[in-house]
Amino acid sequence: MSSVTDRPPLPRPVRIHDTLRGEVVPLVPRVSPRVGMFVCGLTPYKPSHLGHGRTFVFFDVVARFLRQQGYRVFYLQNVTDLDDKTLAQAREEGTSYFEVSERNFSGYVRDMERLGVRSVNLYARCTDYVPEILLQIQELMAKGFAYPGPTGDVYYEVSRFPSFGALSRQRMEEVRPGARVEVDPHKRAPEDFVIWKGGNPDEPAWPSPYGPGRPGWHIEDTAITVTVLGPRYEIHGGGVELKFPHHEAEIALAESATGLAPLAQIWMHAGLLNMRGEKMSKSLGNVVGLSETLHEQPPDRVRFFLLSGLYRSPLDFAGEESFAEAARGLERLRAPYDRLRALRADAEGGGADHRRELPASFRERSERVVEAIRGALAEDFNVRQAVAEMYGWGREVNTVLQGGESLLASGLDVLLEPFRFADESLGFLELREGVPSPSSPGPEIGALVDLALKARESARRRGDFPEADRIREGLAGAGIALEDTPQGPRWKRRGGT
Repeated sequence: MSSVTDRPPLPRPVRIHDTLRGEVVPLVPRVSPRVGMFVCGLTPYKPSHLGHGRTFVFFDVVARFLRQQGYRVFYLQNVTDLDDKTLAQAREEGTSYFEVSERNFSGYVRDMERLGVRSVNLYARCTDYVPEILLQIQELMAKGFAYPGPTGDVYYEVSRFPSFGALSRQRMEEVRPGARVEVDPHKRAPEDFVIWKGGNPDEPAWPSPYGPGRPGWHIEDTAITVTVLGPRYEIHGGGVELKFPHHEAEIALAESATGLAPLAQIWMHAGLLNMRGEKMSKSLGNVVGLSETLHEQPPDRVRFFLLSGLYRSPLDFAGEESFAEAARGLERLRAPYDRLRALRADAEGGGADHRRELPASFRERSERVVEAIRGALAEDFNVRQAVAEMYGWGREVNTVLQGGESLLASGLDVLLEPFRFADESLGFLELREGVPSPSSPGPEIGALVDLALKARESARRRGDFPEADRIREGLAGAGIALEDTPQGPRWKRRGGT
């Protein structure tokens, strides 16, 4: 029989700024130590850019640190693999939406891998969750929050949710139609938004009670999160530009459909990446591609730069100047860290009789630095303060090594511990180049893919959507691109047919 002492230790306290409440609050999981974390992901109609890197590298740190502190994080990202922009891009290229979204999403995953972002448990594609989206629409219709239009569209009626705008502190009457809300004569009010788009002959469409169509933007996230994380979870994150109207719409849709609130305990928003003081945008022509950046710069340097500012504030990118500054900062950390690692490798070779013990004062100081780094990250992820602690520790390490005397391996481990502890979450010291390319499928792969598709369909029928997505990701890793269509799944080898 187990005793109280057999139980795992409770997670360490963490405080996070909640956008909705406008203050830093403690993270209190509904069922400790489990934490559901959802971050609004990519719309892969174009290749990912450096601004995406800033958002998703930061939330990688969030997931890493929470796990390091004893929380069991399930990190979910959605993928908007079908929307108006994707269809427009496909028409421009003369190809399918699937080809566009899969190519750009695959590039994004490769970029994230190179940047050390490996914390996401599930990338959930919108088109995999059409049945769940339709179910949520039916719930909203039944409760009077949604209404049909004459052309197969279904709208959410914003006036039925009085707290709409609380997250962004944006009042709907201040929003000009045509500026931030879509003009549509079939709406009851300008602020109402589409949750099901009636089908056009030249667009993908799924059958529904309202006629053939496809999901609207906002409802895909709520259907996915309710399915995977449940109607309430701990953390919802994304870029600050998504607060209005996207995140407001998510709150309204989910809480209206489920009758449970709040949707998320804490709302986290990462600041924009600006280009020399201006917002990075395609219309200004100042967007910096992520893949191109990683071809020109080492990934550890890019990651270090992307983490160099306070996450809720804008981060300014000044081109080569920013990366040169990041290189200098990274070298200040790498020099003592790499020297310690080299000495530690030498200590493995023996010669303990000629090595000395580390003074006890340094052991105590190492522990204090670890706690200072932990405290900085536990107080709303203050990465700058954590890095400042690492700089200070690097100076002390240089001092203790100046004598050139050999230390015992145990002492070197003590000196290494603050670096190792910080890098478990920050992830730039041990970031290395090289990502294995997926193996090419052989001619006999068809039978194996068919078996995988049957297993995926079985998982979907029994409601195990995380397992269905894991099968899809496994196929993607083997070079198999899978397309869910209204007629059923289709697959092809990447780069072939």
